[in-house]
Amino acid sequence: MKRLVTTLAGAGLMLPLAPPAVSSAASNNATNLFPLDGPNQLETYARLDCHGATGSCDFIVGADMKTPDRVTGFPSGLWSRQSTEVRSTDRLAYMDVHATAQYDRVMKEGGTDEITTIYMGDGPPEKYQTTGRIDSTDWRTGQPRTNVNVILCTHIQVVYSG
Repeated sequence: MKRLVTTLAGAGLMLPLAPPAVSSAASNNATNLFPLDGPNQLETYARLDCHGATGSCDFIVGADMKTPDRVTGFPSGLWSRQSTEVRSTDRLAYMDVHATAQYDRVMKEGGTDEITTIYMGDGPPEKYQTTGRIDSTDWRTGQPRTNVNVILCTHIQVVYSG
């Protein structure tokens, strides 16, 4: 059995949202590659697209296998757990996270939300990703925060035979 534990440690994406008067948005992408068997690589990614006017962000985090020819899913027998943390450096910003994946759970705490996603078995690359939305709210007023930064960190553990 081959076991691979990877971390997308450097993918702490810090994105300041612009004030509404500027009405611009910020986005960022991070991708890391880790060697697997032969020429194949594990590709992990985090994509964050923030909308300054609404104080919300859309995100995608996931993993796939990159071969010399193309990006593929994983083989059968796969078990994987991905943990994604969403937070801000502003303690008065509440980050409300909603995620969509086959087996996911969002744990909400005071200022940090953590998404845990389990992936099992083989499938196309789209199977191994979590998508979602982050809404930022001011703790004091309950109004959307349009000038807060968002930090998105994710790591994944992958185990499969072969």
